[in-house]
Amino acid sequence: MAPSSFTADRALGEAKRELPSKRVIVTGGSGKLGRSVVKYLADEGYEVINVDTRRPAGASEDGKTGTPAYRIVEIDLTDMGSVLEVFHSTDMGYRGVDAVVHLAAIPSPGQTNSSNQFRVNTMATYNVLEACRKLGIKNVVLASSETLIGIPFDPHMPEYLPITEENERRPESAYSLSKLMGETMAEQYTRWDPELKIMSMRFSNVMLPEEYAGFENWQSDPKARYWNCWGYIDARDGAQAVHLALQSDKKGHHQYLVANSNTCMRTPNEELVKACFPGVKYNATSGPNDSLLSIEKAKRELGYKPKYDWK
Repeated sequence: MAPSSFTADRALGEAKRELPSKRVIVTGGSGKLGRSVVKYLADEGYEVINVDTRRPAGASEDGKTGTPAYRIVEIDLTDMGSVLEVFHSTDMGYRGVDAVVHLAAIPSPGQTNSSNQFRVNTMATYNVLEACRKLGIKNVVLASSETLIGIPFDPHMPEYLPITEENERRPESAYSLSKLMGETMAEQYTRWDPELKIMSMRFSNVMLPEEYAGFENWQSDPKARYWNCWGYIDARDGAQAVHLALQSDKKGHHQYLVANSNTCMRTPNEELVKACFPGVKYNATSGPNDSLLSIEKAKRELGYKPKYDWK
């Protein structure tokens, strides 16, 4: 989108808030969460560049999708030269970006050998953060993970329930260890630059609307999903959380659990905890099915409010 057309669009939308960033790169924008983030930000008036190793269905060969606020650039994020070049500009395209949302990763254990998963995820995150430092990009959102706090809970148990951001960081796989490295790097980058903002979003298990029918299969067996405390996040609500993180005027590094407001079960929490987490301290939630991955910090500090419910 040309700067003039962006200005015109903003002038027409009197109800829209003043945007802190006009042009944003979303790495991994072709993925499960990424597609929702790209659409959400484009709908909010951002010019979005999806940086990924593959193009989503419907994208044309020139990187356009039919949406004027969105293009795709295919690169390998483990190549620092490519990251720096694309974060700066592309031929016949944009020059400079205002914010980066880093979602790209090999997303779960077992998709490749562990050392490769750790290498790709950690190197990509380093390259993204270092490119932002070199180019003066001060607004960064990182996809962290619920797995950083000990998930899956098998065979060990959580410290207490509901889980909060204060729970001990306890990676149990190469994937979650790579997420710990991402948050650790974020802490140091924001120490180096007090004006930098990095928001680490600890997303729960991302779900698409068409997957909700499968939730019925778990209702008779609480242990089928106890490994992450019956948590999930609708991809559209994940996109809302990313947008709120971009809008925040905070500085420094901040972590947020991002889950739905309820569990994926109809069985009340008290029964679930008794059956699957005996001996774990349980601070009863206000509602019988409220999320056991606490989203209170995201609600309080970002204004996060999930809109999509599996039921």
